[in-house]
Amino acid sequence: MGILEARIQPLPARRTPLHEVEIGAVLAEDIIASEAVPTFDASTMDGYAVIAADGKMPRRMLGERQAGHTDGRHLAPGECLRIMTGAPLPCGANAVIPVEFTREDQGWMYSDLEPHVGLNIRPAGSDVASGQTVLPIDSALGAAEIGLLAALGVSNPAIYPAPRVAILTTGDELAPQGQVLQPGQIRDSNSYVLAAAIRGAGAQARRVARIADTRAALRAALLEAVQDADLVISTGGVSMGTHDLVKPVLEELGTVHFGRVAVKPGLPLTFATVSGTPVIGLPGNPVSTLVGFEMEIRPVLRAMAHRRARWRPERQVRLAHSIRHEEARLEFQRAHIELIEGTWWARATGSQASSRLLSLVGANALLRIPRGTGDLPEGASVTAVLIDSPEQDVAP
Repeated sequence: MGILEARIQPLPARRTPLHEVEIGAVLAEDIIASEAVPTFDASTMDGYAVIAADGKMPRRMLGERQAGHTDGRHLAPGECLRIMTGAPLPCGANAVIPVEFTREDQGWMYSDLEPHVGLNIRPAGSDVASGQTVLPIDSALGAAEIGLLAALGVSNPAIYPAPRVAILTTGDELAPQGQVLQPGQIRDSNSYVLAAAIRGAGAQARRVARIADTRAALRAALLEAVQDADLVISTGGVSMGTHDLVKPVLEELGTVHFGRVAVKPGLPLTFATVSGTPVIGLPGNPVSTLVGFEMEIRPVLRAMAHRRARWRPERQVRLAHSIRHEEARLEFQRAHIELIEGTWWARATGSQASSRLLSLVGANALLRIPRGTGDLPEGASVTAVLIDSPEQDVAP
């Protein structure tokens, strides 16, 4: 993880049209209001703009004002103006009597309501004051924040963009969705797993068509992918077989920083750079792909987008049953944890084979079993990474 963090840098900011800004984008600048919101005193009701000091006296009607319109009319004592919700108050008015408390007769308005100054008025600057810092740099944008940018006229904010990730899936044995399996084939699931996980991390995912197990096909696909992606992730082809070509091609095209990690699942995980673009090669087994993404790639992707919340929370849990563990590697076992009588208990989701994607269905945690630890008995305390919980700002 340290090597990935050191070599995969956060993306630079860029100005983006407001209609293209996506939920979760991070601001690269302070947003300071250049004007008040609203810029005028506005009615919050359909009714009549009045002078509060006139009390309950009948008022002579001067006409009507709709939202979005204004003129130079000025109310004098004993006068009123019919007004719609959101319309600017006429000069001299300091209250609005709702229409349901009034009646009109031959150009006069009558009401038994005693108005007070400020009744049903939204004063200028009451939502946002001019010069106010409304959104600080590094704010994550949701629907409300994007709406606030629109209200302030910020049509081209500086944001840190969502990383663009290209997904390369290798293997002659893979069949696309909708195709009948031929002898020896399996369906491609890894590209769908990765695309969903990448989008869930707040990045953009682009699936590339299956790449044949030839050096020329892989070389061409990698060279094309690094041109318009911030990160390239491949699945398959990183082991030691004669047709596992990802590492040799990466060595030919760029620099391989590491080609194995002492982690289960995911031993052959590979990291390289090609033409300045980071490339991560994940194993072809579905569980290795998803666990490798969760533990190694997700925090890096969120760092690329300048997101403060990068790490899944962790919790100490007790094992509901004994588990086997090889001491040579750090292992992440898929589990479901639940709170029972004040204690969190973990139960593995069946076979931990790297090919068994079903072991992740229903799992809400990964049990981190450290390197050098042997088999663990029932009741042992272990660390659970909560994969169903939102990321947090502080690394566990």
